Order: sequence, then structure tokens, then C-alpha cells
Amino acid sequence: MSLPNFRKFLIEKGGLSEEEFAQVEPFIKTKSVTSYEFLLKAGEVCSHSFFVEQGVLRFYALNEEGKENILQFATESWIVSDRGSVFFQEPSTYYIDAIEDTLTVVLDDAFISEVVKVNSNFRIQNEKLLQNHIRHLYKRVTLLIGATAKARYLEFVNMYPDIMLRVPQWMIASYLGITPESLSRVRKALANENFKP
Repeated sequence: MSLPNFRKFLIEKGGLSEEEFAQVEPFIKTKSVTSYEFLLKAGEVCSHSFFVEQGVLRFYALNEEGKENILQFATESWIVSDRGSVFFQEPSTYYIDAIEDTLTVVLDDAFISEVVKVNSNFRIQNEKLLQNHIRHLYKRVTLLIGATAKARYLEFVNMYPDIMLRVPQWMIASYLGITPESLSRVRKALANENFKP
């Protein structure tokens, strides 16, 4: 099984050696989904996280009118999950689906336990990754509450530099909390300033 992104992730971010990766490799489980296929639906209990080896996922909720509010995109080497549902074993209010055909690595308690067996420091590294994710969420909430559409868009381009041609514009607008028309105006204004994403 060739999973270069996940291998790099465990070695560079998880602190595993090549030998330790070889020891946990037999325990790796993958799941492939096609475009618009679901990994999680509202009402289900989320039992694990998904590492994106190849492809694009989105994490979103539906409001009372049925409109999608996208909270996160996950491209190669990103992890997506409803962490609240996983931790508290409660039904999720979110959806995770694929924007393009996607290969994921399933991260569950059993796999984490195997990794910790070969490298006890992995639990600390995993905690750092979780705290970093929380830090990014705080920043995102702050931007949504108080930043201009232009500032939100520039932060989006900085966070997802490789996604612009892979995701429909209306989804980007949903993520930014603005209308597609507002997104078009922001992009036009930036183009006039010779901004190149």
C-alpha cells in the first residue's frame, strides 16, 4: 500500500522513525469515496478521524433553510473529523463528504494505540496537532465575526493555496460566510490590485 502523504505525516509530524512506521503500517486502514459520497451524515456518531491521502473533503452543517455552511475543507495531508461526536459519542450535527474522488486513512482509537505502542511520544505530538487545530478554529471564528470579506478571502488563500481550482466558487463563498456575488466582487477588486492567488 503506497501512502506517501500519510507516511510523511507520521514521520515528520508524529515523530516516528522509518522503522516505527514499518511496524504500524500493517494496522493502517483506508477508505475510498467517490465525489459527493458521504463519510459522515448528521445523526450518525462519528467514530474516527479521516486523514486525506489524496482528494478533497468538506465538513459542513445545514441551517434551518437547508443551506450549507462549510466549516472546513480537507485536502492532502489534512485531517477532518467531528471531534465532539468522537469524544462524547453523541450524534453528529455535521456532514463530511467528498468534493472529488478521495482516498483517506481511517484514524481510530485502535490505530492510535498501535502507534503509541511503538512510539510513546506520539500521544504528545497528537495532542499538539489537536491544539493547533483548535487555535485555527479560534482564528476562523474571529475572522467570521469581525473581518472584511477581503480579509477572509486572503486568509482562505493562505490556508488553502492549492484548492482554488478544485472547489466550486459557491463552496468557497459558503466557507467565507459571504454570497457568491460578494466573492466575485472581492476577487475582481484583488485582480485590479494585481493580486495573484
